[in-house]
Amino acid sequence: MITKKIINPGRVRKISGGFSFIPHRFLSDGFLSILTREEILLYMFLILASDRYGLSYYSYDAICSFIHLHLDQYIEARDGLIRKDLIDFDGTVFQVLDLPGKPVASTKPCAINRLIQQIAKGI
Repeated sequence: MITKKIINPGRVRKISGGFSFIPHRFLSDGFLSILTREEILLYMFLILASDRYGLSYYSYDAICSFIHLHLDQYIEARDGLIRKDLIDFDGTVFQVLDLPGKPVASTKPCAINRLIQQIAKGI
């Protein structure tokens, strides 16, 4: 077991004023590993932008500007997070959801898997 020691005591992180929170389960239970790069960017943005109930209402153009995504990347990331049961979206308001019991595998293959499938089929 590694003994942890604070490296910079003058810069110990404090939670104050905001509601951003990522449970350790996000990493340890494999949620991070099932997300694409764009899904991670969008998820982290929504966590930072949300209130204590996980709600935020940034427009897609503001989100794309903040995290440097094209519209199609944003839509794919948003839909992927919904399929993976991490967020809900009603067309205006986002809600970052409490993590489900275990990561939900996407039924839609990611871009690299689609490319591999196309190569295998000889396309």
